[in-house]
Amino acid sequence: MMTDLFSQFASTTSFGTPIILVAMLVPWLLFPTPSPKWVNNRLLTFQSWFLNLFTKQLLLPLNTPAHKWAFLLASLMVFLLSMNLLGLLPYTFTPTTQLSINLGLAVPLWLATVLTGFRNQFNHSLAHFLPEGTPAPLIPVLILIETISLFIRPLALGVRLTANLTAGHLLIHLISSAVSTLFSLSIAASLLTFTVLILLTILEIAVAMIQAYVFILLLSLYLQENT
Repeated sequence: MMTDLFSQFASTTSFGTPIILVAMLVPWLLFPTPSPKWVNNRLLTFQSWFLNLFTKQLLLPLNTPAHKWAFLLASLMVFLLSMNLLGLLPYTFTPTTQLSINLGLAVPLWLATVLTGFRNQFNHSLAHFLPEGTPAPLIPVLILIETISLFIRPLALGVRLTANLTAGHLLIHLISSAVSTLFSLSIAASLLTFTVLILLTILEIAVAMIQAYVFILLLSLYLQENT
């Protein structure tokens, strides 16, 4: 039972091509390309409005040097959002349920923010490891704690995204299995379970959007500390 339950998160292959690669490339094919026409269609207008609004809200608390990251963060937000939402469709695969994929995104971006801080404000970045006025006996302990908290950030980014999406997918799988099982026993109980399934699906859609935003928001906070 446990093998069947978690088999939905296993990356399979089709015609020698890993499904996870297809699932990561398909979202980029669905985005509309800019049109040379004077008046855009509704989809292009909505896409432009969303990117402008998100970029404005994201860069509002950031310092001016961090505005260079606008294109990267906005693209990553759309990429994560599309993968999370498309993974809720039947017969699809969600790459962001894989910890290796999420860590592959989190570690390089986190490391880039840290290196940016050491390059632009070396003394200020080192000051984070030892607050001013710390008693001498506590200096080694505080440095160790701050170092651990620094290196645990990318792990927290990847695990948070993986755990939330995996838990939602498992709940949907379990409740959908219960609907088909209860249908032969009690139609009323099956309809009630189906209603719970619909509500859980709506909640999972919200979680998919929120977790993509939280991933980018935490990266922007790390960037704000180092610029």
